[in-house]
Amino acid sequence: MRKTVSAEKSVPAKKTAVAKKAAPVEKTVAAKKATPAKKSASGKKTTAVKKATPVRKAAAVKKSVPVKKSAVAKKATPVKKTLAVKKTLAVKKSAAVKKSAAVKKSAVVKKAVAPERVAPARPPRNESHTALVRRARRIDRELAEVYPYAHPELDFENPFQLVVATVLSAQTTDLRVNQTTPALFAKYPTPEDLAAANPEEVEEILRPTGFFRAKTKSVMGLSKALRDDFGGEVPGRLEDLVKLPGVGRKTAFVVLGNAFGRPGITVDTHFQRLVRRWEWTAEKEPDKIERAIGELFPKTDWTMLSHHVIFHGRRICHARKPACGACPIAPLCPAYGEGETDPEKAKKLLKYEKGGFPGQRLNPPQSYLDAGGIPAPPLGATTAAPASPSTGTAGPATDSPSRGTG
Repeated sequence: MRKTVSAEKSVPAKKTAVAKKAAPVEKTVAAKKATPAKKSASGKKTTAVKKATPVRKAAAVKKSVPVKKSAVAKKATPVKKTLAVKKTLAVKKSAAVKKSAAVKKSAVVKKAVAPERVAPARPPRNESHTALVRRARRIDRELAEVYPYAHPELDFENPFQLVVATVLSAQTTDLRVNQTTPALFAKYPTPEDLAAANPEEVEEILRPTGFFRAKTKSVMGLSKALRDDFGGEVPGRLEDLVKLPGVGRKTAFVVLGNAFGRPGITVDTHFQRLVRRWEWTAEKEPDKIERAIGELFPKTDWTMLSHHVIFHGRRICHARKPACGACPIAPLCPAYGEGETDPEKAKKLLKYEKGGFPGQRLNPPQSYLDAGGIPAPPLGATTAAPASPSTGTAGPATDSPSRGTG
């Protein structure tokens, strides 16, 4: 009985023990069961996170869209810049085309107005001697057509008057000499008369020509030489002429060519300037220039060549401002462009009969008058020249400041 009771009593004890022991098991089971729940909860959370990730990504994508737009915008900037550049280039091209069209139109207008403004072809720099001879002779032929009335621009009636006038033309104009010599020859018509004159009276007459004292000494000295050595006659040989006081090769050739019909080259300031401009020679001394030019032309052409060149130098090819735009030999001139090339402006630079102004001679040859040349006024005259056909303005009654024949 006791055993049974104890057994019965011990059962709850065991149960309690089992219960006690089971409690932790239940706890463990619960814990175990709870763990998956937690895990599952955390798993759910993870899943949610995982599921939310696309959402966040989507949000990020949505947020990044402006960034992409910005990137696109940045990428588009060069495109815009390129478009702007293209537009600018198009504008510039259009402007250039318009400008080119305007220039062409302007050129056409200018060409229509003044076709002669086109720069003529220049002769080659390294031309042979044969080519130089041909070009030089062609220039002389052209000038002969332009100035068929070319003549010595000193008034004279005999060799004595010509030699005296030529000596007086140094450092002054032929016009001034022509205005002065009538009074001189009226008072002293022969070498004997001038040789015996009062120097002071001669000086007073020659005062307008400048350097009148030196010139008085020269003309009285050559008059005495003519009286004493040549019987009062002007010699017709170069060797004799250069022995006279104040007479050099230039003066001698003027006298020989124009008073005796013997060929000679007159190398005055105009002649020297032009032959160097035309590159006929590079020499600067008159004697060397004379020899160099003499080799380019036959001797029979020398006298008229001198007249052609001097006429051209006084009328068109001036020292300071040549009238290149009105020059008939421009295509043959290496110096074309040194002066005024505009035809209208160049016409205003022309002198003497070319510009409608009086010539340098009071008593010019009839051929000059027939060609439209106007005689120069006497000394002290105030009569103005008639209107110039090229400028429509009155010309001066006196000569230009270009200096004489030598």
